Parts: sequence; C-alpha cells; structure tokens
Amino acid sequence: MLTRIIPATFHDPAQWSAFLATGAYAGRVFLSIGIAVFLAFLFQLQSPLSAATTVLIVANPTVGAMVSKSVWRVAGTLLGAALSVTIMSAFVQAPVLYFAALAVIVGIACMIATFLRLFRAYAAVLVGYTIVIVASPAFAKPEGIFLSAMGRLSAVCVGVVVTAFVFMITSPRKPSSVLLRLGSAFRDTVRHAWIFHAAESERTAHGTLAETALDLLEKREEQSNAGSFRSLPRPVYDSRAKLLSYMAGLAPAIEYAAADDPDMQARIGNLRLALSRLTGLIVSYHPYWLTLETAEQETHTVHDHMAQSLERLLELTEDPAWLDNPAPLSACLHDTLKALEHLARERHGSAMLVALDNTRDTLVQMDLALHNLTSRRPDAAGAPAVPTYLEWPMALRNGTRGAMITLLAGLLWYVFHWSLGPMLLVYIVAASSLLSTAPSAAKASPMMATGTALAIPAGFLCHMLALPRIDGYPLLWLTLCLFLLPGVWLQFHPRYGIGAFGYAVFFTMMLSVNNPIVYDDMTLTNTWITMAAACALLAVVFRVILPADHKLDAARLVSSLTHSVQQLARTPRKRTIAWVAWEGLQLQKISRLMMRLSFITTGVDRQGYTDGAFAALSLGRLIVRLRWNAAHATLDPQARATLDRALAAFGQLHRNPTATATALMQAADAIAASPSQKGGINLTCERTVSCLEQAASIILAIPGFFHHKGPIQRAADAPDAADPVSVMPGTLRLAVK
Repeated sequence: MLTRIIPATFHDPAQWSAFLATGAYAGRVFLSIGIAVFLAFLFQLQSPLSAATTVLIVANPTVGAMVSKSVWRVAGTLLGAALSVTIMSAFVQAPVLYFAALAVIVGIACMIATFLRLFRAYAAVLVGYTIVIVASPAFAKPEGIFLSAMGRLSAVCVGVVVTAFVFMITSPRKPSSVLLRLGSAFRDTVRHAWIFHAAESERTAHGTLAETALDLLEKREEQSNAGSFRSLPRPVYDSRAKLLSYMAGLAPAIEYAAADDPDMQARIGNLRLALSRLTGLIVSYHPYWLTLETAEQETHTVHDHMAQSLERLLELTEDPAWLDNPAPLSACLHDTLKALEHLARERHGSAMLVALDNTRDTLVQMDLALHNLTSRRPDAAGAPAVPTYLEWPMALRNGTRGAMITLLAGLLWYVFHWSLGPMLLVYIVAASSLLSTAPSAAKASPMMATGTALAIPAGFLCHMLALPRIDGYPLLWLTLCLFLLPGVWLQFHPRYGIGAFGYAVFFTMMLSVNNPIVYDDMTLTNTWITMAAACALLAVVFRVILPADHKLDAARLVSSLTHSVQQLARTPRKRTIAWVAWEGLQLQKISRLMMRLSFITTGVDRQGYTDGAFAALSLGRLIVRLRWNAAHATLDPQARATLDRALAAFGQLHRNPTATATALMQAADAIAASPSQKGGINLTCERTVSCLEQAASIILAIPGFFHHKGPIQRAADAPDAADPVSVMPGTLRLAVK
C-alpha cells in the first residue's frame, strides 16, 4: 500500500541517489549565487545579477568541468571585452557599420564554437556575446565603454571565483573514479567481444561457455540469415549501442579529471588513446564478421579459442586491483597471439586466415589499449595524437546563422528606434553562440526559445509579487533560489536540459535588480515584449530561414568516410600512417553520422549505414595490413606490383565500388598464382590474398554505402532513397523495369 502512495523516487535506490545528487548540485549553485550576488552588491558593481548569470553558466556537478569552464569563460570574456572596446571606438559614429562588424565577429565566434570540443567552446561563445553585453550600456554614452568592460569583467570574475570556491570545498573530488570507469569500459569491451566469439563457436563447442553465450544472445538468429550483411543478433546490436554511448561519456570525463588532477593531466594522452582503441574494438564487431564464414566449420575453432581467452581475461579483471597489476592480462593476450600465430602457419582456407587475422588484430589492439590504460608514465613525446574532426558545413551554417540573426536584430533596433534594442541584441547573440555548441542548433533552438519564453511569466511574477516585498538581502537570495529552482534542477535532464538552461540564464538577465534597484513598469513590460520577439526571431532564423538538412549532413559524412578510405589506400608507401590517429578521426565521423541518422525523419537504412560505417573502418584496417605487406613483407616484385595496382584501384571506390572489388579479387587470384606460392606455404602471400578477398567482400556487401550516388545522397522523395546499402544504386529500379 505504501509503495502506491510514496513516489517511486523515494523507494527506488537509483532514483533516490539521482535525486540526492541533483539536490546537492542545486544547493551548491544557490549557495554560489548567494555569495556572488552579495559580493557584487558589496563591490558596488553596476549589474550584480551578472555574477549570478556567470554562476549558472559555469556551474557543473564535476569539479574538473567547472574549473575548465571557468578558465575558458574568463579567457573569452577578456577577448570579448577587448573586441567590444575596439569596434565601438572604430564605428562610434556609424551604427550600420558597427552592426556589420559585430555580425562578422559573432559569425566567426559561432564557427569556432562549433569546431571546439567541450568547454573550450565557451571561450568562443563568450567572445560573441560579451561584446554586446559590454557595449549595451555604452550605446547611449560611447565614452563609457571602457568602464562598462571593466564592470562586466569584474562581475564575471566574482561569479567564477565564488563558484570555484564553493564547488571545490563542497564537492567530492575523485579523479581516480575516471580510471575505474575506464577499467570498467575495458572489461565491458572484453565481455562484448567474448559474447560474439562464444556465439560463433557454439556450433562446435559445447558446454557451459556455449550455453552462457546462448543465454546472453537469447538464441541466435536463424542460420538462413548467417550470410547476409545484417545478421548480428539484436542483443549484440543493443550491447554495442550501449557501450558506444558509455564511451562517448568517458571522453569529457577524462578531460575534466585532467583539469582537476596533475597525475591525470600527465596521463591524459595515454588515456585518450586507450579510449579510442576500445571504441575501435567495439565497432569492429559488425555483421561482416559472418560474411566469409558461412558453412566454414574450421573458423569456429578460432572463435572458441578466442572465447576461452577472453573468458580468462574477464576472470582476471574481477580482481579490483587489476589496473595496478596488468601483467597477467598482458601475458594472457600474448599467449593467445602466439597460439594463433602457430595455428596460422598450418595450411588453411581463406576463411580461416580471415578469422585468424581479424582475431589477431583484435588482440593486438586490446593489448595496446591495456598498455595505454595502465601505464603510469607520462605521455611519450612521440605518441600519436588523435586530430579533431572539423565539420566545416555545420560550422559555416552556424556562422551564417549567427551573423545573419545579429545583423537582422541590429537593423531592427536601428530602423524602429527600439528603446530596448540592446536587450534584443544581447539575447540574440548569446543564444546563437550557445546554440552553436549543440549537436543540432536547429533542433535545440525551439527548446532554448521555449525556456526563455517561460522565463517571461516567471519574471513577471517575481517583479509583481516578490521583489516589492523584499526588505533585505536574505529574502532577495531566497526569492532568486525559488524562481531559479526549475531551471537549475532540470538543467542536466536529457529532454529538458537546453530549455532549462535558457530559462535559468535569461531569467536573471530580465530581472531589474540593479544597484540601486529602480522599478519601472513600462521598462519591464518592454523588456518582456523584447524577449518574446527575440525568441520568435531565434526560432525563425534557425528553423525556417536556415534549417538543418540532417540527411545532407549524414551524406557528407558518408562521403568523407569513403574518401578517407581512398586516401589511406593511395598514400605513398614511404609515408608512415599512425593507425590510431586515422581510426580516431573516423570514429568522430561515425559518432556524428549516428547522431545525424537519429535526426532523420524520412525513410533511410539507418542500421545499414551504421554497420556500413563500421565496415568502412574495418576496410581501413585491411588497407593498413596490405600497405605493410607491400612495404615490408617478402613478396616477389610481381606480387608487390599487383598489390600496388590493387591499392590504386580504391581511387574509383566512390564512383564504381563494384569495379574496385573486382580489381581486388583479380589481384588476389594473381598473387595466389605468383611464383612465390609455388615453393610451398608462403604465409605472407596467403595473408595478402585473404586481406584482398576480405576487402572485396566488404565492398560488395555494401556498395550503396560507398557509391557517391547511394540512397542517402538521393533526395528524400526519390524512389530509391530508402534502398538498403547492400544494393548497388539503381539495381532495384532496373530490376523492376
């Protein structure tokens, strides 16, 4: 009976823990706001609530995130204040030119904010809207621009220092927990691989292992589907999606822990590489693993051997101290590699060599990830760095939006002589800059506008009912906390986060709590009308004038993956390629592709394109092996020349993937018949042949993914826009005709 009356939050341990964590965070925010606004009044700052706004922006449950956010906020504010003084002095008598210069700077800031990762983007965001916030009080008296800049900088510094002090004193600082989470990610990656190999070996291996795999996979799909491209069991798909989401959350956690702990800062490069390698291992398990192994019973022996080794790794990682003593895990991986190498020297078919090479590659990457994760030494100077993927189309779109909406707001103020034109500009520039950091600015803009619109009636109630009755600072503080509670509480909710953030930040902007406080009903009404108009303008520009085309963005990412594979294959042999850097860059593209696919509302083969992107990464692994064989292996000149021609055939991958696959198969046949194979077993030649056959099979399995006129590149209303990636573009239409 009590469970029906008491809300689930109070009897569910997980929900209760989340409730307490959110309550603790809200308490720290409100304490920071109370101290910051009090100091702003004490220091006689012109706009005390700017300190509260700063607290709301920089506050974060993770101390390292808060520190990083604060540092970049101060840096952006300094640069924005300097630019504000510069353009005001340059165009003090030319408003239109001032608005044009402001639009250009805001557009550039939005572009940079789109490129930068994590809270580094806030430096660019602050550059954009600090210019307007600093300049708005000086529009009537331009000579006061310097004092306005100093006042703004002072309020920001007060908010940043107070927030850092409160959170660092009251928040539990556990950078080592990130290492434990990375260790858990390693264990989950091993378990994910074990599930797959155990399921693949079930037809020949019996006993507890196979039975457990059957239980985990809820009985594999029917064998009639084993040779198709999309034939992994649904539990493997679900497990993979969950793991990738978990890995995506670990990336910022590493950055934040490094900002709060010197030891983590020294190891941040190794930890980034470990996370990148683990992510690459997860995506390497895609349906292609089954395409060459239909009815090949000998490959199940490899999977069984691999499953037993991975089961041993899982047993070793049950010890909580395994991160401090990784030697047994490394020894297990090396023993398995030796056993597979010995097995590879026996005469086998191509399917067996494919399974052996793929499994060997998985073990090597797992061992490297283990080394990166557990190494206590600082990052090596020559360690490869994973470059950041710069999505230029999205950045240019956000920059154009920011410039357009800034110029439009400035001209509206100038033409209509809007008395609160500065307020319009402040919101437009701030919201546009903040939206540039979102995965989809067009999708987030209505939520931001809705949150701001809800702050208007809240501001009305606060001004009409609460503020006139306040006769001291404690009551003012409590009133602010009461009205800000919804925004602070829901700020980190996935569904309401953007709107809650807009409500909390812009509610403080609309409050007329200055030093001294002067109430003016007409000014307040004008402020609310201005904010409502700004919300409408924001939604119109981001959703109507320059809307997002997620299918086009996804098509560009698919083309970028294809071109990267082509470039990898055609890079001169003498040029060294850092695989982890190439793979890390492609993983960033795949992550964005998966996000874009989730936004598409029209018919598209989402799962097919996701698996195709993973297969493209595996194709890159094969190309690296082939390049190594061409440069270092003992191939005769004729076989090496044939392999070079096969790699050059990737140049037509985006135009005619079938022709590329045909060239690879012909090269495999030619190398198999080369003189170096006539003297007996040549493992190098056999591995080269198996890599070529495997690469050809990947391409033939998903020609619609690589073709530059594939389904995702078609218009949404085209008849073949929803075709699967396993079909060559135009094949189905031709068959119908």
